[in-house]
Amino acid sequence: MIKQLSKILFVSYALLSIGNSQLTIKSYNHSVVMPVPDLSFHTSIFYGLDVLEQMDFKPIYDKNIGVFTNQSAINRKGIHILDLLKKHDKINIEVIFSPQYGLFAKQDKKFKINAKGQYDPTHNARIVEVFGRNIKPPAWSMKNLDLILIDLQDTGVRYSTFVGTMTKILEVASEWSVPVIVLDRPNPLRGDRIDGPVIRPRFQSLEGYHLIPIRHGMTIGELAIMANEMGWIKDLKRANLTVIPMANWKRSYWKDKSEHPWIEPQPGLKNIRTNLSYAGFGLIEGSNLNDGRGTGRPYMRVGAPWLSGYHLAEKLQDLELPGLDIRVVEYIPRVDEGEKIIPQYVNKVCSGIDIVINDPNRFDPIATATSILVLTKQLYPREFKWDELNRIDMLYGHNQLRVFAAQGKPANYLPPLWFKDVITFNEFRQQFLIYK
Repeated sequence: MIKQLSKILFVSYALLSIGNSQLTIKSYNHSVVMPVPDLSFHTSIFYGLDVLEQMDFKPIYDKNIGVFTNQSAINRKGIHILDLLKKHDKINIEVIFSPQYGLFAKQDKKFKINAKGQYDPTHNARIVEVFGRNIKPPAWSMKNLDLILIDLQDTGVRYSTFVGTMTKILEVASEWSVPVIVLDRPNPLRGDRIDGPVIRPRFQSLEGYHLIPIRHGMTIGELAIMANEMGWIKDLKRANLTVIPMANWKRSYWKDKSEHPWIEPQPGLKNIRTNLSYAGFGLIEGSNLNDGRGTGRPYMRVGAPWLSGYHLAEKLQDLELPGLDIRVVEYIPRVDEGEKIIPQYVNKVCSGIDIVINDPNRFDPIATATSILVLTKQLYPREFKWDELNRIDMLYGHNQLRVFAAQGKPANYLPPLWFKDVITFNEFRQQFLIYK
């Protein structure tokens, strides 16, 4: 069954692949893709920030701006956007909006605290985390803004909160009539691969803010256009949105195709293969299994004190999952200094498995992770538990996974069910794609 499904999905991926690097020229009702310099003579990939830099940042001159960013917003040379902007006296940064995990994920000593909270002394700009208590920018942060600039690397995975937070920023920007510019960056997991179920409305959260599959194959700029054009911001509101696109990027590229250094988009995503595995293993967070956090292999390892790694590995091998090797492992999760999230089973001996991706183009992270969850539920019905709040339904986007596991159905029954979602969503997304 798995082999047959893999062939079907491979064919579908081939059909979804788009082969050249030219931009698709489209007009939208509420959004604009900015015309940019022709850089096709250059062999390098230019992200939105690189393109804006080639324009000497002139589109944002003489503006009081808010910047929504994090540690991932670097140019081809590894220089952060905030360091680039500080060189221009015609650009005034009023406020810096940071996503989940903070501006640089780990506290940077150069930031200071005053009576009004955290600020960046280089720009004399307040730092506001748009997550948790402030799910969207507070009113005071918008009063003096002429423009909001958005630049950060998305994971390409639906349950990252960055896209949801970006949408909340678009919502507030529409209310205050503040224009927004999105500096586009690639989908790190390729722009021609779609996988997983489309989330159902009853299971929406900030970890699944829009009705898209788990692996959506879109850039952050394309997602912004989709949300804006469809009126998904809130109550059919639209923002004055401009996307500065990339140059020389192809949808068939992985993130490591570019010269840009890999910067963790969020803690634990150490490299492109970990990011790929996260597309499936992020689901593990909806259970009482350890997902490798607290070790050197986050999202590439699964285990628990009550589990037999040998037994689980044997059952997984029978499924003949493509693109990976499975290794039995014994380990102890630890808490790293500065880590905000306490790993499952910290300081306890866990038995489990490691996933080694030997072919990223064939590896199916969602089919692999759902197989692990279903098998573990069936092998250890007393020990295995879902999150008390059924967070797994919000992560997966449907209660189907939990119900299937409870009914004792084979895990390989699930992928054909979400394949229809893949086909339907791919047809829908075409109107918002700005790269071929």
